Amino acid sequence: MTMQAALVILVFIGLLAVKTTLAAQHEIGGKQGWDQSVDFDSWSSDKSFKVGDQLGTFKYSSLHSVVELGSETAYKSCDLGTPVNSLSSGNDVVKLSKTGTRYFACGTPGHCQSGMKVKVNVVSADSTAVPSPGSDSSSGEDSGDSSGSDSGSSTGSGSHSSSGQGIRASIGYILAVGSLVIGLVWAF
Repeated sequence: MTMQAALVILVFIGLLAVKTTLAAQHEIGGKQGWDQSVDFDSWSSDKSFKVGDQLGTFKYSSLHSVVELGSETAYKSCDLGTPVNSLSSGNDVVKLSKTGTRYFACGTPGHCQSGMKVKVNVVSADSTAVPSPGSDSSSGEDSGDSSGSDSGSSTGSGSHSSSGQGIRASIGYILAVGSLVIGLVWAF
């Protein structure tokens, strides 16, 4: 019975490793960071944002800030008057905890109007679709309450883009299969 329990535990640990390695951390704006020189529509166009991923790090100088807007209308008009959340550490991380569309803009006057804003369509973790930044997501759109934003500051510097997601997923699968094989060998 103890061999079977060990096998179950090893498989569980392997599957947990797969789940945690599938989440991606998207460094906003790439190497340039959260800056007016970045075309955020182009930056986000080839990325898939999934539940469990993190937007971060928003890296920027004291000339900028990050505000999360609650609607497409506020995003399009750069209405910063009623933000859902405001960040100003210069090294901010936002967890994507639910499906829907999230809207972010720079809180410095005039920066949003000059294009310093990004729209992120968050899909379920098991989705394979790559959303385009210009497409509207009417299902599951964030209502604007800050309880789902799970944002905070991060002092870590290890940001990864979604391009590393496949490698991390492969490592997770290897860990899961390895745990299963070790468990089976150990059980017999």
